Amino acid sequence: MSAFTPQPDPGHGISSEDFLKFREFFYRRTGISFEASKRYFVDKRLAERIESTGTGNFRGYFTLLRFQASGEELQLLTNSMTVNETYFLREEYQFQCLVDSILPEIVKHKDGSDPIRIWCIPSSSGEEPYSIAMYLLEKWPQINEWDVEIISSDIDTSILRRARQGRYSVRSVQYVPARWLAKYFKGIGDEYQLSDDLCQAVEFTRVNLSEPGDTANYRNFDVIFCRNLLIYFDDLSRKTATDTFYEALNPGGFICLGHSESMSRISSLFKVRKFPEAIVYQKTLEAR
Repeated sequence: MSAFTPQPDPGHGISSEDFLKFREFFYRRTGISFEASKRYFVDKRLAERIESTGTGNFRGYFTLLRFQASGEELQLLTNSMTVNETYFLREEYQFQCLVDSILPEIVKHKDGSDPIRIWCIPSSSGEEPYSIAMYLLEKWPQINEWDVEIISSDIDTSILRRARQGRYSVRSVQYVPARWLAKYFKGIGDEYQLSDDLCQAVEFTRVNLSEPGDTANYRNFDVIFCRNLLIYFDDLSRKTATDTFYEALNPGGFICLGHSESMSRISSLFKVRKFPEAIVYQKTLEAR
């Protein structure tokens, strides 16, 4: 018997059976699982896309999703289904850990000609990778001695476009120190535009963690920031994601999760490192 309890139709013409069909399909394609409590949110987004595509009803729209060769509609729906809520210097203690504890360990084992590679996923609208770039420039004394590459990825193509533009609301920059704000941003009306130099310091890419073809070339990273993403996955999807991160990291590389997430409950491939600033996870050096 299904654990899903049928709920009244929220008025979008999408039945409980339709919801279950879509939930399974979306999970298989993205790794994101919607609980029954998210029914109204999912139905609302589906109804908007049904109207936009002119497919008329769920059956017609679901057929489009499954069989459209280009996959364009699935991407547009994914964009509308993903939540992007963040701001600059969120959970700042991890950035402090990066410059005070993680990077000093990394550079001990690196040739000066090798770049330090950092991967942020999900990128959301760019606040996290740009925060890392600013933090390195302002807080890491060795920044001028090393080539640092910051790659930031997301499944949502519309949010990636916003990230590349580098324009932010007052709320997004509310915790940025005044000196940094003056140095790296320009006020434009009621928004702030990030400097071109900082925008160019981050490369943004589209990645679906559930698609091996998307992640196959993501290798040789020293640090991964994956904060507040795994909470949207079920156990199987979390395991798939952590296996991907293991392959993407250099031996001894580090991964930073959100404050409510724990790698210890997901995978034995990483060991816990308790630094003064934060708890992070390190790729084990033993053979799998």
